[in-house]
Amino acid sequence: MTASSLLSYPTMASPKKIRVWDLPTRLFHWLLVACIVGSYVTIKVGGLWLDYHLLFGYTTLGLILFRIVWGFVGPEPVRFRHFVRGPAAVMAYLKGTRVRDTGHNPLGAVSVVAMLALLGYQAVTGLFATDDILSSGPLSARVDSDLASTLTGLHKLDEWPILILVALHVLAIIYYRIAKKQKLAAAMITGDAPADEFHSAAEPTRDTWKVRGTALVIAVVAAGVVYWITTLRVSSGY
Repeated sequence: MTASSLLSYPTMASPKKIRVWDLPTRLFHWLLVACIVGSYVTIKVGGLWLDYHLLFGYTTLGLILFRIVWGFVGPEPVRFRHFVRGPAAVMAYLKGTRVRDTGHNPLGAVSVVAMLALLGYQAVTGLFATDDILSSGPLSARVDSDLASTLTGLHKLDEWPILILVALHVLAIIYYRIAKKQKLAAAMITGDAPADEFHSAAEPTRDTWKVRGTALVIAVVAAGVVYWITTLRVSSGY
């Protein structure tokens, strides 16, 4: 995979391909994957690696903030109004009566919303979590010890739901690759997918430099918000 394929415009894709994911959405996806893996590994290793666990948590929070905003102002396929549907749409998709469109399918939308909710919850509770020894979230000292302890427990309990959801996500990708011959992971890397997988009226997603510039501004603001949160830490001897 070359850098040029990652950064290419929809118009540069083969006529047999359609641009389904913009670059900011793809970067968000893979950075979030890195944060999930990094957070899990560092918390299991423990010790001084807990400092990196906090950094992965801060990055996750920034990514979630970005995706929420991007879900309202990004290209149409990544907007919540485009892919979040009710139970009827999910059932129609499972029955095979709903044709594929760019963006997330109705079942994938459930996974996306669940992932944002679980990881957002995990990142926020982590701000208040503490092990009372080596590591603590920047807001842990701003609440009483009982509440900090409760939030720490809730933070730990969220680990298994996240792991289960990630496992289901990976199994779904494998299923689509084997059963439906759809390379979902490849599309999230290149941004393109075979045009014949979509209905004839499907429009390619916008992936211009204007879109990418807007995403950069949102990302910088999200990073600024997270950085501001970290400055709220009260010195407690850690």
